[in-house]
Order: sequence, then C-alpha cells, then structure tokens
Amino acid sequence: MKFTKMHGAGNDYVYVDCFAQDPPPDPEGLARRLADRHTGVGGDGLILILPSERADAEMRMYNADGSYSEMCGNGIRCVAKYVYDHNLCRKPRLVIESAGKLLSLDLTIEDERVERVRVDMGEPILDAAHIPTLLPGPMVVNTPLDAGGQLFAVTAVSMGNPHCVVFVECATDELVLGVGPKIEHDPAFPNRVNVEWVEVLAPDRVRQRTWERGSGETLACGTGASAVCVAGVLTGRTDRRVMVELLGGLLELEWNEADNHVYMTGPAVEVFSGEWPA
Repeated sequence: MKFTKMHGAGNDYVYVDCFAQDPPPDPEGLARRLADRHTGVGGDGLILILPSERADAEMRMYNADGSYSEMCGNGIRCVAKYVYDHNLCRKPRLVIESAGKLLSLDLTIEDERVERVRVDMGEPILDAAHIPTLLPGPMVVNTPLDAGGQLFAVTAVSMGNPHCVVFVECATDELVLGVGPKIEHDPAFPNRVNVEWVEVLAPDRVRQRTWERGSGETLACGTGASAVCVAGVLTGRTDRRVMVELLGGLLELEWNEADNHVYMTGPAVEVFSGEWPA
C-alpha cells in the first residue's frame, strides 16, 4: 500500500490516496499500526483521501488509537494540498467532504505547489446536546467541571468534533498530560472530548496545548484552535481574530461576525512517501 506522510503545523498523519488504490479493509487496525512511532511510520493517525460524489475529494480520518474522528483542521489542509499537488483536482478553491460535511478551502500556491490553505470551518456548534456534553446548557461557557479533584471553568464547542476549552495561567504538563485524559473520558462528554489548555497572551494572541481524543498530546489541533477562537470571544478574553501559538507552529483564526463561520489559515507540508507491506 502506497502512503504519504504530511503535517500541518506538526500535526502529522499518514495519508492514503484511495483514488489510485482500494481503501484498506481494516482502517482502524491499520491506523494503530501505522501511527506507532516506534514500530510504524509514526503519526497522529491515518487519513484516507477518497473520491466523493459531492465534492472534489473526501477525507476519512482515524486517530492513533484507531477510533474514527469526524474532522481534523490540520488534516484537511493537507488533503487539499495532496489533491492539488498530485493532480487529482487543480483548482485554487477546493471542496472537501468530511463526515458528510462539505468544507471550502482556498489555496495559496507558490511554484505550482500549495504552501498554505484557508479553511472555512463552518459555524461552531454551541448547543450542549449537539456537542455533545451533559454539562448544563443550552450553552456551556465558563461552566464548572470537576476533573481529578480539581475544579475548572470550561467552555464546550463543537467544530464537527467536540472540544473542551480551559483557560489557564500556565498550560503545564500536569494539566495537559495529567488532567487532559481525565477530561477526555469524563462522563460529561459521552463521545469523549478534545481538551484545549489555553494561555491568553493578548486579545489577539493565545498559546494552546491540546490533549487530543484518541491520540494524546499533539503538536497542533486545527479544530481545537477554531474552538479556542470561539471560546475566547464567548468568555470575553479575545478578539474575533486571533493568532494561535501551538507547539508545531502558528495558525490564524477568525470567527467572522457576518456569517458566523470560523476561518482557519495555516501551512500544509508533504514530508515523504513510501510503501507499507500488505
């Protein structure tokens, strides 16, 4: 099976072109084997690039533990780069399907290659029942949550996948690696949840670390950065335009007041290609 390793701001996945070959029969098991950083290719998971009847391509994503994920902001930028750079569809604006949702992506092209991508992430989901979370709604903003014997004020947002945003003075390893998995598996989030730990540096700049559902800490999380942008506005901490510092790089976010959509801009990088034995 041929594959390509790509990353967006350090959030790395193994990509399989299913235009050129059949989809793998066991993507969940394959994701676990490929993502292993000691015995596999190494990555935060597996992303399949498939033909779509409704869009230029479909993205289907599996986390490092093999669980299916509805959306990945960094991943979908890399899908757009692959689709354009590998001549599957040569348009400066692409439409990619993910979990039945259609997303528009505008490409920045240099020397016939995609360097950056702006993604229309759509409208944030703020209704507690649809995130989903069992925390009291209808919106969960600065709501108390007891995790590991500590009380946190959390804001819940879905960008197609669920996020729990926690603003802190310092995003320490104790919080990210210790409390993060406790919140991921908290009964208040029936589908588990991604957890963002956020330091506010200025109204237009934040620093984010993410404990990602099914993958652990990742160098970047695009849907997480989108959720942080929304949560910052809802809690009065940030402007609608914000630069998000992640361990793997920078992402530009905007929660547009006119159409209520979140827009994310960031890099997409192809690292190498190879073949995985059957």
